[in-house]
Amino acid sequence: MSRAKILISLLDKRLYLYINDSIHSSYPIAIGKASTPTPTGNFKILEKVRNPGGPFGSRWMRFFNGYGIHGTNNPSSIGKAVSNGCIRMHNSNVNILYNLVPIGSEVIIKESFFERS
Repeated sequence: MSRAKILISLLDKRLYLYINDSIHSSYPIAIGKASTPTPTGNFKILEKVRNPGGPFGSRWMRFFNGYGIHGTNNPSSIGKAVSNGCIRMHNSNVNILYNLVPIGSEVIIKESFFERS
């Protein structure tokens, strides 16, 4: 069975999906605004919901308390720091991710994974 891991770079506003320690795909995301930042650290996917509706779009994957990776009913928000701390994705992208990431998969959120010069 393949192992999925999600790395999220807040600075780059990108989500990277690794499967069996190899990069599988990368997606643009929206992150938390300054007053409600996205939490950083190591988490796991705790819950998955199809069609949660409203601002959560087509899929919801909870990784910590009320925080999750989800779709959106506001696609123009992707690429910005506008959420209440959740990770927003285009619905088409979160649908793909949802199908590849089982409950228990690791989620690592950092400011950045890359050195800047």
